[in-house]
Amino acid sequence: MGKQEEMDFNKTGGGSKSDSQPLSEFVEKAYLDYSMYVILDRALPFIGDGLKPVQRRIIFAMSELGLSAQSKPKKSARTVGDVLGKYHPHGDTACYEAMVNMAQDFSYRYPLIIGQGNWGSYDDPKSFAAMRYTEAKLSAYTKLMLSELGQGTTDWKPNFDGTLKEPEFLPSRLPNLILNGVTGIAVGMSTDIPPHNIKEIAYLLDKLIKNPDISLGQLTRITKNFQGPDFPSGGEMISTPEELKQIYATGNGSVKIRAKYKKEKNQLVITQLPYQVSGNKIIEQIATQMKDKKLPLITDINDESDHETPIRIVLTPKSNRVNTDELMGHLFATTDLEKNVRVNMNLIGLDGRPRVFDLKALLSEWIEFRTQTVTRRLQFRLNEVESRLHILEGLMAAYLNLDEVIRIIREEDDPKSKLIKKFKLTEIQAEAILNLRLRNLAKLEEEKILTEKNDLEKEQSELKKILKSKKKINELIQNEIKQDTKDFGDDRRTTLNESAITSQALDQTQLASSDPVTIVLSKAGWVRAAKGTLDDPRSLNYKSGDDYLSSVPGRSNQFAVFIDSTGRVYSIVADTLPSARSNGEPLSSRLNPPDGAYFAGVISGDPSQHWLLSSSAGYGFFVKLEDLYTKNRKGKTCLSVKGSEVLIPSNATSVGYPEETYVAAANSAGKLLIFKSNELMEMSKGKGLKIIGINSKKFKEGKEKMVSAIVIGPKDSIRVYSGKKPKIIRPDEFENYMSERGKRGRSVPPFKKIDSLEVEPR
Repeated sequence: MGKQEEMDFNKTGGGSKSDSQPLSEFVEKAYLDYSMYVILDRALPFIGDGLKPVQRRIIFAMSELGLSAQSKPKKSARTVGDVLGKYHPHGDTACYEAMVNMAQDFSYRYPLIIGQGNWGSYDDPKSFAAMRYTEAKLSAYTKLMLSELGQGTTDWKPNFDGTLKEPEFLPSRLPNLILNGVTGIAVGMSTDIPPHNIKEIAYLLDKLIKNPDISLGQLTRITKNFQGPDFPSGGEMISTPEELKQIYATGNGSVKIRAKYKKEKNQLVITQLPYQVSGNKIIEQIATQMKDKKLPLITDINDESDHETPIRIVLTPKSNRVNTDELMGHLFATTDLEKNVRVNMNLIGLDGRPRVFDLKALLSEWIEFRTQTVTRRLQFRLNEVESRLHILEGLMAAYLNLDEVIRIIREEDDPKSKLIKKFKLTEIQAEAILNLRLRNLAKLEEEKILTEKNDLEKEQSELKKILKSKKKINELIQNEIKQDTKDFGDDRRTTLNESAITSQALDQTQLASSDPVTIVLSKAGWVRAAKGTLDDPRSLNYKSGDDYLSSVPGRSNQFAVFIDSTGRVYSIVADTLPSARSNGEPLSSRLNPPDGAYFAGVISGDPSQHWLLSSSAGYGFFVKLEDLYTKNRKGKTCLSVKGSEVLIPSNATSVGYPEETYVAAANSAGKLLIFKSNELMEMSKGKGLKIIGINSKKFKEGKEKMVSAIVIGPKDSIRVYSGKKPKIIRPDEFENYMSERGKRGRSVPPFKKIDSLEVEPR
């Protein structure tokens, strides 16, 4: 931008030449200032109280309004108005949403606010009523943040207009940051800290206070006393202990959590969902699969959730034979019943700078914060005690010389100065004497002062001992943590399951029902699946110019494998094919064969079945059906043809392969060859071995080729077609055509050519 970058206020009519600044520098500084403002004053929490500024201001404003846990709630609009008017000059919507979030027991492990009215639901956290309709007060848990606020534990800063003071942080007695967790997005960084259980965090704090040099590995070891995140919605955590340790060691990673379910008679009941997952969304995801016929294992889904039971989603399997573990594993893999919760322990430390903490560093820094807070509280109290003792000493001097004090007050023009001079008092002591009421001059009051003085001196001595001893401060912190844990601790809601079932999506063959079907392929590459077994698939209606090519019986939950003219194979679950009531649909709409390729045959059946694949060049091999399966729309190479044609595949297993079965092959010259199946090898792909002899010269000229190759049983007959009327060759005639694999075979009188072969079952 050159000269334009040098533009300054002087050039635009404002500012002086001394104010000039390159535009690039101005923009950079402005962006950095804004970034730091967002990071420090809006988005990221402080390690001490675990709160963002807006949350801190809401709690403080509510405490100033007297909205304690024991008080009556007030309109939320009142609270929001105070927050915005006094401390947080931002939008009311964002402020109210932050307030709502702190009141939702499904969002916060230990809610900070108790709400009355509609504060959103588990299924729709954003469905809360407007702030003019709801009421709120602080929860008992906020006692942990507010009880020490007026005891010198925090610094105070001016509010946005300088008319009021607000605390820089709240003196939290427990590490709220990791107890309730927090999420936030700043400029160039974010934070995602999951919630934890009070009892478990207290256990770690105790270990760390007792042994600050404990290793990170020892601290984060997953035991019954510490099992990782504990979400308010419950659920089941399936991350391994090693994965959790790695997360706590680096401050980054993700926790895998899934729903809890139980079996009730013939139904599956989902009782808990992963953190921040809506039940409505789960129902929608499962219903969509059912609608798309991708989940036939479930016949019905019902939402039986109510106020007493927030989550109760009932699934009805198709039958008792459904493997419920496999079904739930599929749902875990294909819906939000299982999700990863991101962990990024990025927060603002005691030095005021954001960084990513590991668990030990986080807890250690909070212990330092707590130590500073407790020290400030004790010192504040000590100052109060010493100040009171100072006044009490002055009062005792007055009681010991009561007559003289009364005389000075009655007679002297400046009694204060006279008292200071006469009894060697300080100005504060003299002021206290002058402020005494007449009724406080009784003998009983003197005794009260002596008692109070003795008590305060004992407290003073004890406070000094604690302040001088790091050990005693630690003991005090530990005792307070134990008491707070006793008051607010509860049992885990999220369980750790190291032996959870695997989340794995079922393939379509496992999801579809197992019904008999007949798959029919036309010459134009149109496919359809008829229910049951068709006696004569040729009799179906076909599009104009199209005709029957091939058909195969199978089941609806099995793959239909198609082979094209280039020797590539493709697989589609039979259940997804169109009904035979129509003309079907072109395979090209489902698959992506090479340009110019056409479909030459269809295969289906049990995955363990063997089939004979062959080409017009006279070559072929046996292949197991499951070796032909592929999920790729472009298929995969199987049969090498190289200028030859793909012939109709033949089922070998249906006639008893490999025991006492034969291969019958015919060429266009009218030759028939029969040989034992064991002479032909089994392969997964390739050209195969020579099946029948073909004149190579005539093959190149297109005058001779293999027209058919089939597998027959020892008692089956062969239909030899030359035109429409076939000739039947029975087993007792096989000897006439038997020879070694690769021979030319013998002529079948009276045919001069052969069009195709078919098995005539016994």
